Amino acid sequence: MRIPIVVKSLLIINILAFIADSLMAQLTGMGLSPYCALYYVGSPLFRIWQPLTYMFMHAGFTHIFFNMFALWVFGRIMEDVWGSKRFLIYYLVCGLGAALVQEICQAVGVLPLNSMTIGASGAVYGILLAFGIVFPNEKLFIIPIPIPIKAKYFVIAYIFIELMEGFTSVDGVAHFAHLGGMLVGFLLILYWKYTHGGRLNYDGGFGNVFGGYDKNEGNYRKKGNSVFGKIKESLGGEKECKTSVRYMTDEELDYEARLKKQKDDEEIDRILDKVRKSSYASLTEEEKKRLFDASNR
Repeated sequence: MRIPIVVKSLLIINILAFIADSLMAQLTGMGLSPYCALYYVGSPLFRIWQPLTYMFMHAGFTHIFFNMFALWVFGRIMEDVWGSKRFLIYYLVCGLGAALVQEICQAVGVLPLNSMTIGASGAVYGILLAFGIVFPNEKLFIIPIPIPIKAKYFVIAYIFIELMEGFTSVDGVAHFAHLGGMLVGFLLILYWKYTHGGRLNYDGGFGNVFGGYDKNEGNYRKKGNSVFGKIKESLGGEKECKTSVRYMTDEELDYEARLKKQKDDEEIDRILDKVRKSSYASLTEEEKKRLFDASNR
């Protein structure tokens, strides 16, 4: 099974960091955590790189196994849908957002100032949220629950559990960091949706950032960057069409552009539906190319 490049790289980096941390702890009695874990910003142990490096530290085999398993299951799907660049940005922003929320919780006294934070869970929870938004009606089988659960309900349940655990549990788990990763991920998806042309996906969620939804026109199109806008820019305004003997009006050009955009969007929706029903590997090379080109617009 093919693993996309960013997910593969993150898996390798996390596993190598875990091995290096374990070996150093055995050889010297002290692992990488004092240098790479996240400490409160006011602590003498805090270093500027820790909000990034803490994501690659884990407390034990179970900790890293479940984080990497979730990254493999949900991350490869989201990278195929979004593209490698956008997925990497999202992953890192969620991880940094989780660190920020953890620091805020320590600053306001919700968490002790001497606590140390490690793990990729904040970023992974952000990916889980993204999957629930983009594929809200996808059914998941969760052991030991005997019936499938729609992704949107699974995500809502996780948010509720993490919120309750954050206020009542003293299990040493960074529940607020998990929630922080999800919150920042949600805000980033909203940002993409409203400023970079996010659009509704096939089953009612949003997050497939391939084109914008113009409520006034009732049609999917990229805000401020329609095909018609590119035509006008390249021609220097309203010009005579090369294949016509008369000047085309703005309305005619706009209609043609919107019609083409709508057909392109329908084709992308068909490809995404094929990914959902089968897998990314089932796509033809032409379909993969179209999906890749769409994700980088």
